[in-house]
Amino acid sequence: MTWSAFSFPIVVLAIDLTVRVLGKSIARATIALSYPLAILSSVVVLLFEGLGEQEAYRIGFASATAYGVSTLLDVYVFQFLRERYNYWWIAPSISTVFANVIDTFVFFFAAFSNSNDTFMAENWIEIATNQSFIKILIGLILFLPFYGILLNYILKKINKDDA
Repeated sequence: MTWSAFSFPIVVLAIDLTVRVLGKSIARATIALSYPLAILSSVVVLLFEGLGEQEAYRIGFASATAYGVSTLLDVYVFQFLRERYNYWWIAPSISTVFANVIDTFVFFFAAFSNSNDTFMAENWIEIATNQSFIKILIGLILFLPFYGILLNYILKKINKDDA
């Protein structure tokens, strides 16, 4: 299991709250601004962990690409569902599943398909499937209730400030 099993569901939660409260254009702008930082931080962490430069750049680029693709798609999926369903939990639930699957498979494909690491090159699909399942469970069981609590708090705060 990787750190993204815990960190990416938090990212999806933050993006979904941003879309709901501030709009999808602000969410997209936030993603665009954070993309270069995602590449830089991924590469730096991997280099400090002792990974070779080629592997660090490949995995760092894969990580940032997966983040960029999945979060931008999450904005649209979340907004699409939010506009069609009245229950607060439908859009974040489905977008959590969607974003985590896209993030995981884009990352593992970009990082390990045709990799010099024979084990990862041969097994990335199975590993990505397992990782997706774990991330979805964490997102739905741990973070969806937290999303509901935060959304309720934010909406009450906004309504109180408007009164």
